[in-house]
Amino acid sequence: MATDMNVSSGYDVRDISLAERGKRRTEWAFQFMPVLQTIRKQFIATQPLAGVRISACLHVTTETANLMVTLRDGGAQVVLCASNPLSTQDDVAATLVRDYGIPVYAIKGENNEVYYAHIEAALRHKPQVTMDDGADLVTMLHTKRQELLGEVIGGTEETTTGVIRLKAMAKDGVLRYPIVAVNDAQTKHLFDNRYGTGQSTIDGILRATNILLAGLNVAVAGYGWCGRGVAMRARGMGANVIICEVDPIKALEALMDGYRVMSMADAAEIADVFVTVTGNKSVIGRVHFERLKNGAILCNAGHFNVEIDLEALGRMASSRRQVREFVEEFALRDGRRIYVLGEGRLINLASAEGHPASVMDMSFANQALAVQYLVQNHASLEKNVYPVPLEIDRAVASMKLESMGVKIDRLSVEQEKYLSSWSEGT
Repeated sequence: MATDMNVSSGYDVRDISLAERGKRRTEWAFQFMPVLQTIRKQFIATQPLAGVRISACLHVTTETANLMVTLRDGGAQVVLCASNPLSTQDDVAATLVRDYGIPVYAIKGENNEVYYAHIEAALRHKPQVTMDDGADLVTMLHTKRQELLGEVIGGTEETTTGVIRLKAMAKDGVLRYPIVAVNDAQTKHLFDNRYGTGQSTIDGILRATNILLAGLNVAVAGYGWCGRGVAMRARGMGANVIICEVDPIKALEALMDGYRVMSMADAAEIADVFVTVTGNKSVIGRVHFERLKNGAILCNAGHFNVEIDLEALGRMASSRRQVREFVEEFALRDGRRIYVLGEGRLINLASAEGHPASVMDMSFANQALAVQYLVQNHASLEKNVYPVPLEIDRAVASMKLESMGVKIDRLSVEQEKYLSSWSEGT
């Protein structure tokens, strides 16, 4: 762990000498982010964020690094801290500090005390704009650092979990500035959540365990866009997929998509691998642990490490040990062994590298353009949670299609008139 001296000098990363590797990987990722490339060129030319102080609490990955550099090149003064103790790529944190001059407070494996100290350090930047992935930074700003709220003009939120928390704050009348819910952009959740989470979660499971998914029963808790993605990719690997849901509409959809649907209590008795993707707590708890098969593997691809009740599992275990990197074995008193991946944190970032750059390209394009939108329009916005403007969403989709060499049709004037009128009838 880095020292307090680094915190006081403007950054806290594991090892600055890792920067060269981080720079190469960041440049590699940028090749697959053509939309962000376009936005960076626009930002360099127009400087829409000149002098704006941004504090970002995001997963410190190669893709995030390219977003930070894009904001910096648009004139912003950016500081970055980690939104998850296990998601930081230490070489990327190092290159942002050494090669791009962006202060970073993030170390993979940091404990809770250091995690929150890093968020505090990011807030010392006195942000005018916040960028969050789970609302931890916003929560600290509203609870422990309220004296800084007066300078904040707006913020963005990247995750479903964070948006839920922020909407609750707005409903209770405690949210002190407008937030753009980047997570809810169609070019984010339809692609990042489904294709990004789907592929990277399977990647994380396989890197951690090296198991063969074909023929196994894989239970996915939650059939939102992330759950759909995980289920789709697990089935593509030959697994027999089970969906556990609390929403009858989503459960019915999963059933008609060809999956088995059952309660978690029933799935606990037959599944070999469990993936939680709900954003809720104690989705797998003691009542389920009591029914698990020997050798069951549990992991989380939601946001926080509360979806699996690890405290209850720890109390049930006679012993626990690390058997592989990111794999902890819980030996139960009846002889069964249960395996938890990545300490119950995001498995796609704990043991893998997160979403592919080509899908994060759209998510972070939305982030960059949402910050620009806030800077330009904050005076007219209420203290509420807002969707990404549709024109931004469509612009991101159009840029992505163009980068892929795809052309689509446009409505004619006659067609637009027909769709917007009622007089022609049938």
